[in-house]
Amino acid sequence: MSQDSSDAPRRQTGLTEAEAKLLIAQVGPNVIRTEQIRTVFHIIFETLREPTFVLLLVAAGLYLILGSLGEGLFVSAGALVSLGMVILQETRSEHALQALQALSEPEARVIRNGRERRIRSRELVPGDLMLVTAGERVAADGRITSAGVITVDESLLSGESVPVSKSARISTTPDQSGALVFAGTLVVAGEGMVELIATGMATKLGQIGSSLQSIQPEPTPLQRVSARLVARLGIFSVVICLSVVLAYGILRHDWIAGLLSGITLAIAMVPEEFPMVLAIFMALGAWRLAQNKVLVRRAAAVETLGAINFLCVDKTGTLTENRMTVAAIWAGSKMHLPDDRSSNPDVTNVLTMAALSSAVYPVDPMDVAIRSLVPNVQRDNNIVGDTPHKTQPLRRDLLAVINVWRSTDDLVFGAKGAPEAIFRICRLQPEVQQQMLAVVAEMADRGLRVLGVAFHRQSEPAPSDVTDAPFQFAGLIGFRDPVRDGVHDALAIAHQAGISVAMITGDYPATALAIAHEAGIPIEAGVLSGHEIAAMDPAILRERCKTVRVFARVMPEQKLALVETLKASGMIVAMTGDGINDAPALKAAQVGLAMGKRGTDVAREAADIVLLDDSFSSIIGGIRLGRRIFANLRKALIFITATHIPIAGLALLPILFALPPLLFPVHVILLELAIDPVCSLVFEAEPSTPEIMRQRPRKNTSLFGRRELLLSVAQGSMILITAFSIYYGLLGFGYQTTEARAAAFIATILGNLTLAFANSAEVGTSFFDARRFVFWSIFALTTFVVTILLTIPQAGALFQITAPPLPVLAFTILAGLAAGSWFGFGKLLTRPAP
Repeated sequence: MSQDSSDAPRRQTGLTEAEAKLLIAQVGPNVIRTEQIRTVFHIIFETLREPTFVLLLVAAGLYLILGSLGEGLFVSAGALVSLGMVILQETRSEHALQALQALSEPEARVIRNGRERRIRSRELVPGDLMLVTAGERVAADGRITSAGVITVDESLLSGESVPVSKSARISTTPDQSGALVFAGTLVVAGEGMVELIATGMATKLGQIGSSLQSIQPEPTPLQRVSARLVARLGIFSVVICLSVVLAYGILRHDWIAGLLSGITLAIAMVPEEFPMVLAIFMALGAWRLAQNKVLVRRAAAVETLGAINFLCVDKTGTLTENRMTVAAIWAGSKMHLPDDRSSNPDVTNVLTMAALSSAVYPVDPMDVAIRSLVPNVQRDNNIVGDTPHKTQPLRRDLLAVINVWRSTDDLVFGAKGAPEAIFRICRLQPEVQQQMLAVVAEMADRGLRVLGVAFHRQSEPAPSDVTDAPFQFAGLIGFRDPVRDGVHDALAIAHQAGISVAMITGDYPATALAIAHEAGIPIEAGVLSGHEIAAMDPAILRERCKTVRVFARVMPEQKLALVETLKASGMIVAMTGDGINDAPALKAAQVGLAMGKRGTDVAREAADIVLLDDSFSSIIGGIRLGRRIFANLRKALIFITATHIPIAGLALLPILFALPPLLFPVHVILLELAIDPVCSLVFEAEPSTPEIMRQRPRKNTSLFGRRELLLSVAQGSMILITAFSIYYGLLGFGYQTTEARAAAFIATILGNLTLAFANSAEVGTSFFDARRFVFWSIFALTTFVVTILLTIPQAGALFQITAPPLPVLAFTILAGLAAGSWFGFGKLLTRPAP
């Protein structure tokens, strides 16, 4: 449903909201689906393929055929409950991922009802007038309607690496493909207006996307590591289980008991929780970060976020509000306020020429501030047309923007940019330049960002290189961008957490120092300019970076040099960026942080994390949550490994010591039912310690290494030794097997639950914190179930246990609590003094 190219009123006003609503109901949202949404049925099917559930079903079948009907039914019920818990947790994880997708949806700028507005890209419809600029991906197929040339990278569709120039004036083929742009392509230069002709699956990219729905997403590195670990332990479990079956059959001549014991041991040894916990932690952790305005694009970034010790941030929009206001205007040899524009023609001329050199539909905060002061600049100056006749965008060698407009009488040239660049195109005499640089320095010392403005008028034609025009210097404009609320406090937290914060900006050095001082960034070591960075020897730069925390007039390639220098110094670096040329620095940093509001699509794609509100406080909040997620995930993996040691040991040791079996599948299932939700729900929700942002960044970025494995072995072995000693001792003192089994089983359950609390809870957090409701609920429910087993004979018979004498029971409870809590007491005793 494209619009006729001759429809001039529509071109100026765009669709109405009513028209857009009707169209989206007809053609659907502008969404390209390349993967299937995981439904409950998908989750059930995937879960049933897990080895643990297969073993549970085999065990249930064997018990129903060869063993007790009650045990068989309990094992079957346990398998169903376990399946239900996994489905519940995976569904929760899937909902979190879907919520993240909604948060990460790109936005587009459109003209509707004659006004520019931002909408979610899924709300675009054919006929919309969409505004595009360098660094953005085109959100739907359309036809360029503006006069300027747009350079587009179409390699995503065509495979051709050379960018293609597009314009409404280019029509080399009958289908006007020279004026067409397509969804998914990247605008690398220029800006303009596009009238949409196809959205969603009707676009060229959508047609390709429909063929990708059968492709499964690759697992993350963490998922691959955990899968390898589970596979290796699974192979080891099979070998051990076969050994147990053979031992029973050959030594005891009881193949059925051997088969049941082997399956029990297999269920106990396979750590099936690893991949589930990783998936749930990453999904819910990323969702929690997104609630803090930090969108994680790569799961591995969660591991690194809490470990950074050097943070490089932009000034504009990160430390400041990115809400520029014109604070001062130098014109006619004097400083003026913006209100003087109504009475002073020099001030009016500065603002007029600055507005004509700004974007017609401004995005840059300074353009917005200028245009808001002279909203009718084109009409008031008899400008012909809605777009410039000629444009020269910002260049690396000339930091200025020049627009050439046609008026009813002549051509009007407007230029604005860095004062040095404006002085250059105006060809000011050296002594005049020195005078003006002194004015610029004075304005910068007040914390103002300064732009120079120039103008020229002539009859047609315009020179091929617009910088050759004899520009006249109009004046200077000083902008103020106030420091965001909370930045000073957030910087204090960062410094307390052992994180060095450096400000990198393209501003004038004096402005950078003034803002850094106001925000709370150390300025004692002075400022390094981009020119100095480029000319400096790497060794000297590395030495200067140890103390300097303010970098001004920095170009993107110098950002990359800073990142490489800091990494070479052993720093774990996080870097913020928003432009196309920031992508190399974002990629090079251990954590790349792209701006969600003002950042280009290229920057967001290169980054590991996107700041949804561009705020420095969100970065610090993200680091806090990153530390919490990493710490809790590591605790959960330690706990999972530790819990499998006593379960496997209690299934194996009685065989080696020629004792009656201690654990049967019913016991293992009950233990798993208590442990699984603790792993994936209790640890994930555990609050962070109050000291988490007063600790130095961790040096070891590995999630689960040798130290964690040894700690797991120590924790699990303590519970195993305690429970087996009780079992062995009670049998030695002549207690019944069912009583000894009950005591060892109780000690194991209490030890695991107590260990979960000792591992997860940090010293300084409330014992009964509201976020521990799930843990205390599981603890209470498990205690209730065990009480039922001890007091109701029929239930006890199902588990082949009977209540031991009261003194033995009391000793067992104390022993179980001690076996799991020793680690918590150790943390309490070794807690550093406040």
